Amino acid sequence: MLSTQPRTPEEIYRTIQERIQPHFAALGQCRSERELDAHPVYRSLEPLIRTVLEAPETADYRLETAAARPRYRFLAWNIERGAEIERQIRAFREHPYLSSCDVLLLTETDIGMARSGNHHVAQRLARELGFAYVFVPTYLNLTKGSGAEFDLPGDNEIGLHGDAILSRYPIGNPRGIRMRNGMDKIAGREQRLGCPTAVAADIDFPDYAVTAVAVHLDAQSTQRHRRDQMQEVLDALDAPHERWLPVILGGDWNTSTYNSTSAFPAIVGFWVRVFMGVDHVIRNHYLHPNKLFERELFELLESRGFDFRECNVPGEYTVGYDVDNPRTRKSLGDWVPGWCFAFLRWALRNHGGKCPLKLDWFATRGARVEAPVVIHDVREGLRIPLSDHDAIGIDVLPG
Repeated sequence: MLSTQPRTPEEIYRTIQERIQPHFAALGQCRSERELDAHPVYRSLEPLIRTVLEAPETADYRLETAAARPRYRFLAWNIERGAEIERQIRAFREHPYLSSCDVLLLTETDIGMARSGNHHVAQRLARELGFAYVFVPTYLNLTKGSGAEFDLPGDNEIGLHGDAILSRYPIGNPRGIRMRNGMDKIAGREQRLGCPTAVAADIDFPDYAVTAVAVHLDAQSTQRHRRDQMQEVLDALDAPHERWLPVILGGDWNTSTYNSTSAFPAIVGFWVRVFMGVDHVIRNHYLHPNKLFERELFELLESRGFDFRECNVPGEYTVGYDVDNPRTRKSLGDWVPGWCFAFLRWALRNHGGKCPLKLDWFATRGARVEAPVVIHDVREGLRIPLSDHDAIGIDVLPG
């Protein structure tokens, strides 16, 4: 028998499988969050679903005590669900930069999703690397995902998706910071219960301590909504009960410059940028979204004492959108009409059908940082990329 309130990870997984999943078909008949909220099945399950989604999961697989270092290396990486987890593990062991990292801020990590081999991605990485970890769920998926993920074999065993922090050093005070949704997560083809949730934890180095935060802002949202989501994170970090520590905040902020809540504003925004000049927009806005389209988000960070200028490589892309990539096209095709791709290809004709974007960032407060990098070779030059995002890194100096 399961307890009324599951507490351990194993109890949570069994709760999902035995008490929530049998009702997925009924919940999936809803076509909006409002309809879902009124559904009697959802109303009866809501307290249990909330418990499942608000429970941070932690474990410590460290086999030895890591020594103090003159600098501590942080990595932020959207690992695209962990679909390439075996190769990602190899990269964390063998890649010259990735293997030297002390703290990993990972966005898009699955538990029991068919698209990532039904692995517990954060736990598997921590166990294989000998790290401690905290995972915070963001969504409980009613479906197998988006785009090409629908066509993959198998079914979800658990269906959780979220973000994680892994560390060579002790992790304390793990918590989730919930943000408002940028779009109705039931209305689309990929139906999900939950909301974006940043994961925060205190990292206790032998001679230093910081608060680390992995943040994944909504892709399908307005520029203002992404700014407001970041404000929710900063407000939580500045709550009166929070221990004051230097903060290292990183992740995929989806600073595409677009209002991507639906196809219409995205298409209008595309033509605005075409009239501005594609080359001009790529150089001055896609690679510098803080200048204009996403300016409010970065002004907010600076107004709250955060620096983003010294801890990122200026004008360096972290994603390369390829109009002819089948997976990217199928994913975008879930909400953008097919005829749009001909115009995208035309607009990018001088760039080989590829568009660089800067979506991944660090921001720090009260910390000394050096040597920001973008690691392109986890994606570029590979027949199958390790992720659709490049990884980014910085060195943090204690004291």
